[in-house]
Amino acid sequence: MCAQEALDQLELDAVILMPASIPPHKVAEQDPGADVRLELCEIATAKDSRLGVSRLELDREGPSFTVDTLREIHATSPGDELTFIVGGDMAASLPRWREPEAILELATLAVAERGEDRRQQINERLRGLRGADRIQFFSMPRLDVSSTDIRDRVRAGRPIRYLVPDDVAHRIGAQGLYQTEVPVP
Repeated sequence: MCAQEALDQLELDAVILMPASIPPHKVAEQDPGADVRLELCEIATAKDSRLGVSRLELDREGPSFTVDTLREIHATSPGDELTFIVGGDMAASLPRWREPEAILELATLAVAERGEDRRQQINERLRGLRGADRIQFFSMPRLDVSSTDIRDRVRAGRPIRYLVPDDVAHRIGAQGLYQTEVPVP
């Protein structure tokens, strides 16, 4: 849904999903692993030619920092104008990321409004950053669904149909993903 709304409202040519190998800021419980997350992204985007998936962060060792990814994309595709899409919750935390001003220099930050993080609060949190004028907002239909919610529903035996693409729900069920808690190291 977020990719679709970004394509439409921001008039983007394409949206590329990029699963992180090792997210630096959070541990996802019940994580089936990067390769499975990549496969689920590929399944989710397969029926829309404007959506794609990159394994760039999976092929890099260590934690996946956005600034490093954006620099690598610029080095390989210097003519591309980049838009980095995040939810309001992640946008609000941008000042705590590695080199947040470099991120804003390398890409337009497109913020999907959801939950309690609204434009005014996000703008206030980011106001002091150089490049904050490169932030664009786009609206999301009010769907209070997160990846954590999906994993919790699967573990509880509750349906996820219509919350994820049907092919993704089928693959999660067929492989028994997220059905048991995985101990956090």
